[in-house]
Amino acid sequence: MKALATSLTFTALLIGVLPLHAQSFQDFIAVDGPVIALINAKVIDGTGVPARDGQTILIEGDRITAVGSNISVPAGANRLDMAGYTVIPGLIGLHNHSYYTGGKGRAAQLSFSGSRLYLASGVTTIRTTGARAPYEELNLKREIEAGAAIGPTIFATGPYLTGEQGSRTMTRLQGPEQARRVVRYWAEEGVSWFKAYTWISRAELGAAIEEAHRHGVKVTAHLCSVGYREAVALGIDNLEHGLFANSEYAPNKVPDQCPPGFRNTYADLDVNSPEVQATFQDMIQNDVAMTSTLVVYEISVAGRPPIDERVYEVLAPEIAEEVREIAIARRAGQGAIDPEMFAKAMEYERAFVRAGGTLAAGVDPTGYGAAPPGLGDQRNYELLLEAGFSVPEVVQIMSGNGAKVLGILDDVGTVEAGKLADLVVIEGDLEELGNLHRTKIVFRHGIGWDSSKLIDSVRGVVGIR
Repeated sequence: MKALATSLTFTALLIGVLPLHAQSFQDFIAVDGPVIALINAKVIDGTGVPARDGQTILIEGDRITAVGSNISVPAGANRLDMAGYTVIPGLIGLHNHSYYTGGKGRAAQLSFSGSRLYLASGVTTIRTTGARAPYEELNLKREIEAGAAIGPTIFATGPYLTGEQGSRTMTRLQGPEQARRVVRYWAEEGVSWFKAYTWISRAELGAAIEEAHRHGVKVTAHLCSVGYREAVALGIDNLEHGLFANSEYAPNKVPDQCPPGFRNTYADLDVNSPEVQATFQDMIQNDVAMTSTLVVYEISVAGRPPIDERVYEVLAPEIAEEVREIAIARRAGQGAIDPEMFAKAMEYERAFVRAGGTLAAGVDPTGYGAAPPGLGDQRNYELLLEAGFSVPEVVQIMSGNGAKVLGILDDVGTVEAGKLADLVVIEGDLEELGNLHRTKIVFRHGIGWDSSKLIDSVRGVVGIR
């Protein structure tokens, strides 16, 4: 009997899920309690306003009940002196898959390590934005909500919707009726978003959007065969990857076809031209946000700084070796993205915001794997600063704006009384640090998780489990 019990426990570990009675997450919790007071913190609240020093944040249960410089702290509260620390809202990852691709063709569902790494990095809510295993995502979402797994709040998506050129993991649509049928099924199963992909046609995209909206579900897209203005006219809710996925400015664009190499024509694109500004105005007038995913492209840009060593430390060793090899080659220019194109993409996103658009952000932990869950989100913070946004603007892009897109701004996304206590505590002055590497505690629904311990718990297994 003892051998059988040992075997069952080992099997449960292999699949990444222990029986509920056997799980204990207490070792990963840094602070908990019915009443918590974060005292004397610098707060960047996610609304875009300047930082405020000397703030107290009062947390009761899972909610923030007060924020300010003159807050009465109840007797018996768990008081944490935050002098020298910065508090920001929990990050909202709008392109944060539950799976990972890396190295030489590897792919894995990261229901154990990915969800922990997101939370450890300060990401308290994700939209998966395309699923390889929708049921695994839905089940992970429910386990986190039940306290049976560690991770962020999840907005799960259905399978990718694409054309006949899509990969084997995607729905290769053969017409509008199939698009409607797939959307209807997965909407009834509980997904809240769908993602259309590169080779979808206008007719299929329009049918998917119409059916999704009929079921109270939304659609975003990584496009190419369809231009942004065409997608907006069809009723799309969100667009992914900024300039990298908008082929409508290509001189050889043909309806319903993805023009090969269209990005090669964009280095000299005038973001203030009537053509580009018309795209922005269509999006703004129809409340269509744009998701920035700079990091997944930056890992392949020639001449950029080396990949953060923390990435290699969390990856499984054999994957880390492959990723490092590819990263060195890309930085040296082999199969790399032109630095001028990358700079233009940053300029495009900045111009979109300047025109009045809503920009959010996500990591997209795909490609060859140098932008894993969470750590890639943190790199996005640095890249948005480089793109010309201020610290309060970047925090807003990565928190409040994401919450707005998901329709949950009343509950999360900013540091305000009445909202869920989803917060990130960073050691140091964030406006001086320039990065999120010193994230120490991540609050989700009032529970403060120890970032370092969560990262240690997945070190060496990211990419395989």
